[in-house]
Amino acid sequence: MPLPEPPRHCPDCGVAYPAGTAVSPRICPHCDHVWYLDPKVATGVVVEHEGRILLVRRNHEPMLGRWAFPSGYVDAGEVVEEAALREVREETGVEVALDRLLGVWSHADDPVIFVAYAGHHVAGEATAGPEAFEVAYFDPDELPDLPFPHDQEVMAAWHDEGGRR
Repeated sequence: MPLPEPPRHCPDCGVAYPAGTAVSPRICPHCDHVWYLDPKVATGVVVEHEGRILLVRRNHEPMLGRWAFPSGYVDAGEVVEEAALREVREETGVEVALDRLLGVWSHADDPVIFVAYAGHHVAGEATAGPEAFEVAYFDPDELPDLPFPHDQEVMAAWHDEGGRR
């Protein structure tokens, strides 16, 4: 995902930033307002149920049509763990309990920080929500090709901890 364009004008007073102003932080020459190019935080869960992993087939970009972990952005002011539970519920109809943090992934020049958890199914029937074409459980050793650069590392972390606890 490319970095977003920084503002050309101060969001507080509207004065144009001079040519050559740093991308981030931008300091307004008129009112001294400081604007930062903040990252987006996303979260996802490796959901296990009866030895299998729950995936969603994405109905939106990026990675339209690909199988992925239930995941999405954390809303401003939302607790990351609560966002992880919400994303699973919205995309799959399943209620989960988080077992542990698998890790945090970020890459240079990518504005997204991804926080992954291991969890297990506690209630509900897996049904595709508004952001998925379908949902299905897969054997952890026979997952389809996962779309995002950190997905293999997420699964390695899940396996390293022995799967579900």
